[in-house]
Amino acid sequence: MSGTPRVVCIGIATVDAIVAVERLPASDERVPGLDGRLAGGGVAATAAVTLARLGVATAFVGRVGDDATGRWIRDELEREGVDVAGLRLTAAPSPVSVVLIEAASGLRSLAPYLGGGAPIEPTPADLAVAAAADWVHLDDLGVAVLPTLVGAGIRTPVSVDDGIGVRDVRLDAVALYAPTERVLRARFPGATLEASLVAALAAGPRLVAATLGEAGSAAAERRPDGRVAHHRAAPFAVPVASTLGAGDVFHGGLLAALVAGRPAGEALRRANATAALACRALDGRSAIPTLDELDAFLAASGGGTLGTETHDAPT
Repeated sequence: MSGTPRVVCIGIATVDAIVAVERLPASDERVPGLDGRLAGGGVAATAAVTLARLGVATAFVGRVGDDATGRWIRDELEREGVDVAGLRLTAAPSPVSVVLIEAASGLRSLAPYLGGGAPIEPTPADLAVAAAADWVHLDDLGVAVLPTLVGAGIRTPVSVDDGIGVRDVRLDAVALYAPTERVLRARFPGATLEASLVAALAAGPRLVAATLGEAGSAAAERRPDGRVAHHRAAPFAVPVASTLGAGDVFHGGLLAALVAGRPAGEALRRANATAALACRALDGRSAIPTLDELDAFLAASGGGTLGTETHDAPT
């Protein structure tokens, strides 16, 4: 996707070694593989690919090794139309993830290696691209860049994907906080899911969107009048080969809809559909839909609002 990047994704880019098995092996046990492949992965990188597939000009900032694996990761992102000028080749080993997929359920076990975990250090050119974008999207590695963005005076809204429970996230500097339900409830305990969403909203973001696994997704949005709108989007039924990368795809789909100016409830539904379609393949990327494919799927599923509940509640 050419053009000035509208979203800058900062964080992890990996190569995934994926094998489908009948069941996950026990310690020191050999289980035959049913299928296997190599594919690009990584939280922020897969969100970037999703955005590019959906027609949003996107850049990626991160680091990989100056080796065959790192160049493969870079070339795959570039082939998808992602601007990789900010992807550095370094002396550290490239990130690699081993993924086992349970064939019957599509659930997975992961062993990610982040290549030593050296911090990402944006260059002045990276910061200029971020300042000119509509959104900056950070994953659990990229979130360490947030103080740099704040210190540079960058006013671009920031989205944070919190799938693992990232510590010390400055939510007062974040516009969109996107945790899993488990992370949300652990960080912001509440009697109900809506109470946890409101508690997270009070920490600073203007939108909090939580993935609920097979139950879809939910969000709370702070309105200009100070009231809170709650949104709930139902899941989509598709044949599931794997849930690998589904959360990363959800966040890319959510940002693509917000960039297009869609309201939060509709954006939530479109993100659900994008993630569901991505689950049709064993890897986390090859089945990510294009914008035309997504629109056709939604039209066949009843349009842009069916399955979304929106109501106002006082803060």
